[in-house]
Amino acid sequence: MAIFNEDHESFRTTVRRFCEERVAPNQEAWADEHRVPPEIWREAGGLGLLCAWLPEEYGGTGTDIRFDLVVCEELARIGATGPGFPLHSLIVAPYIAEFGGDALKQRLLPAMARGEKIGAIAMTEPGAGSDLAGIRTMAVPYGDGWRINGQKTFITNGHNADIIIVACITDPGKGAHGISLIIVESGTPGFSRGRNLRKMGQHAQDTAELFFDDVIVPGDNLLGEAGKGFIYMMEGLPQERLVATLLCQGRAEAALATTIAYTADRRAFGKRIIDFQNTRFKLAEMQAQIMAGRAFCDQLVMACLSKRLSAVDAAAGKLWHSEMLGRVVDECVQLHGGYGYMMEYPITRAYVDARIERIYGGTSEIMKEVIARDIVKHL
Repeated sequence: MAIFNEDHESFRTTVRRFCEERVAPNQEAWADEHRVPPEIWREAGGLGLLCAWLPEEYGGTGTDIRFDLVVCEELARIGATGPGFPLHSLIVAPYIAEFGGDALKQRLLPAMARGEKIGAIAMTEPGAGSDLAGIRTMAVPYGDGWRINGQKTFITNGHNADIIIVACITDPGKGAHGISLIIVESGTPGFSRGRNLRKMGQHAQDTAELFFDDVIVPGDNLLGEAGKGFIYMMEGLPQERLVATLLCQGRAEAALATTIAYTADRRAFGKRIIDFQNTRFKLAEMQAQIMAGRAFCDQLVMACLSKRLSAVDAAAGKLWHSEMLGRVVDECVQLHGGYGYMMEYPITRAYVDARIERIYGGTSEIMKEVIARDIVKHL
């Protein structure tokens, strides 16, 4: 069954033009700046590329996530890791849409769809990564709202973000069941950003440290109920991991296409690199992995659309695709020879950009643990 219909493919034409004309030519400059300019977000919002799944009253199409998945695929096709549109549209906005009050949703979601406000989610701390139950950022009742103190790190969209969902401890005695999700907006007194973190790859993506020093927010900024933030995050992880899966698949496809073109053009010992049996066999192996990955990816998307995507299946998808991407880009660099080590070549950027996929959104080890626990549970 085809995932995308004619409407999605027509939309893809718009997205591809935007990516090729407004994103691809600027990636090197953005990498130098370690940040994508906010005006690019507004341009994307004006074309309907952000939060397309939202109900029409909030600026979306009122359909499902497939239009946003098209955006993910087209960004992956050109190797664009800078624009954090997938996080904004498919991870941050759903929390607000599902758990925010009516006034909060009316105030924030239309602006997110227009690209006027950029979203981020702040979970990770210097002492708490995969172990979300170990976070220490604290929110205590203050009048009709909350007072927040703490620190977050490795926050994607962190420097650009206008809207940050902050995972906070609101009941220290309850461990994971004492975590709440509270929105902090840029400009709130006591909220500040640290350095724009310099990473191995994905240089155009702004990644920040965030600080909260007696930050006061209204009670309406609490998402859902106090103490249920960990549950909400666990419920949101399958879609987050599906997004990672789709991006890894698209980047692997792009890396292979780049390498096929290079090996067909590059010559050594009097013939094209692609004419050597070893090259053809390596390309064939990667093609087989990518074909399997596409089938698996499509299966997971269909499960998500029908509300059947389980945490275990999403973990398996994220594990398999992130590891597959790592294998593919490594082989592709090898087939490029010395040029595969030069940063001006797309495959080199793809290689360093891919390494984080096995870490964020849950490490490969955590994905294996999720899957293994399910295996044991059914013994």
